[in-house]
Amino acid sequence: MVNLSLEDIEFIKILANSDSTILQVGMNEATKYRLDVQIGKILREYYKENTMNTKTEWTEKFEKARITKEEGKSAIACARRLGIDIS
Repeated sequence: MVNLSLEDIEFIKILANSDSTILQVGMNEATKYRLDVQIGKILREYYKENTMNTKTEWTEKFEKARITKEEGKSAIACARRLGIDIS
């Protein structure tokens, strides 16, 4: 299982509170790769836990990192708009 690092928390908070069109313009290849591989995996697991009731513990990890459910949903929506497959 992937751990939630401070960098991951910051990335998720940025996704949750930013406009995807602005993010898309400013993203380089390294950022796109990180979003797709690391953050995308975290958000997919979080999404599955909250929609399919799987026990991945990401909701608890998000709560400990002070990422609200609304921020989680917003980060997922932003990631989808950036082309990341979440479901």
